[in-house]
Amino acid sequence: MALLVDGVLYERYQETPREHSKIILPMIDELLKEAGVNRQQLDGVAFGRGPGSFVGLRIGAGVAQGIAFALDLPVAPVSTLAAIAQRCYRETGAEQVLAAIDARMQEVYWGMYCLNRDKIMTLQHEEMVCAPEKVMTPKTDDWVGAGSGWSTYAETLEQQVSDRLRKNNGFLLPTAYDIAIIGQALFDQNLEVPAEQAVPVYLRDKVAEKPKRTLHTH
Repeated sequence: MALLVDGVLYERYQETPREHSKIILPMIDELLKEAGVNRQQLDGVAFGRGPGSFVGLRIGAGVAQGIAFALDLPVAPVSTLAAIAQRCYRETGAEQVLAAIDARMQEVYWGMYCLNRDKIMTLQHEEMVCAPEKVMTPKTDDWVGAGSGWSTYAETLEQQVSDRLRKNNGFLLPTAYDIAIIGQALFDQNLEVPAEQAVPVYLRDKVAEKPKRTLHTH
């Protein structure tokens, strides 16, 4: 959980499996109190839109929507892969990041990110979900790997991008800190959306779609 106020970032972090829905609202109140801000002073809401855990994404989107609807605020949906890339840059200085999240089912969520002139990681091509041996590979050198996918499928991913990879930075989680930074950039670019469009992005949606049925009438 993070709050960005006039360039100053306040953050709360706690690992509590299956307890997110119970602690998230009290954590919001704590952050607001620490920053000396009330809810009516908020300008917008950013949240991790996915890909990632279905349950976690639903909770995050639900809370973001609830706050946005209640306070009539715009929302900035931020990719969790982008947040991993942003954290990798913030902590290591890497300007080209191959972000990978373990998607289970022997697959990874995959995105290639480069730093722009505003120091924000921006997506190259498109995010995807696929087997680790089928990831899209970059055409340039000096990339850094980051995210849980690089821990689970290290050998396979390193083989796929061996001649392009400078370092496997290993397991990195997306943080509220980096979601706030990217969210602010989206607001600055007028890329926010209304609350009803603050929905999770699973990347597996297309895979799960069933063929449309044709209705014949007589």
